Amino acid sequence: MPGRIAVLTGDVIDSRKVGDRPRLYRRLEATLAGLASRHGGRGERFRGDGFQLALPQATAAMEAAVLLRAALIEHSEPHQRWDARIAVAVGPGEPGGREADGETFIASGRRLDALAGGAGHLALTLLDEPEDPGLDLLVRFIDDLLDGWSPYAAEVVGLSLQEDGAQPVSQQALAERLGITQPSVHKRLRAARWTLLADTLAYLGGRLDDRAPSTSRPRP
Repeated sequence: MPGRIAVLTGDVIDSRKVGDRPRLYRRLEATLAGLASRHGGRGERFRGDGFQLALPQATAAMEAAVLLRAALIEHSEPHQRWDARIAVAVGPGEPGGREADGETFIASGRRLDALAGGAGHLALTLLDEPEDPGLDLLVRFIDDLLDGWSPYAAEVVGLSLQEDGAQPVSQQALAERLGITQPSVHKRLRAARWTLLADTLAYLGGRLDDRAPSTSRPRP
């Protein structure tokens, strides 16, 4: 039985207002390539400001969505905020996720279409479970957090999420990487609500892991 894969389909918000589209596209492509390499998936940009990232394991899906949006917000133009709508779908699929017309790919694209007509910029669909209002609430919480980020907050959170290792990276190490003081890092992380975000992403990672026990019944 195939495990869960994750498909993230998105588009850049108000891309027509962006002054330097080539820089935007380079940033988007570099971020997709980095996430694909890190998680053994596949990412591509298409239709100008559209993009898709397929991950062979669903565990990192929401973290990847946050990193994508953080990278855009961080590199925003002075008078034009960069951000994206991202629809995450989790469902059955083979590792590598190359069946672009598969059920999970289609569900992700359809959910993105639904996002275009509303105020939200982030959505999660689980194909093999019934709707869960609790998960929807957590996704709305993350979405609301990101909507309030400055480029500085996005930068420090993005760097924190990209750091590997069993131990969280220290604020002093982040300060040295960014060339600022530790109190400045603390202020930016606090503004980004980093502790709550990190705990929420950790919970969602476990929740989406197909190896974890689930109390939910599969959809009929």
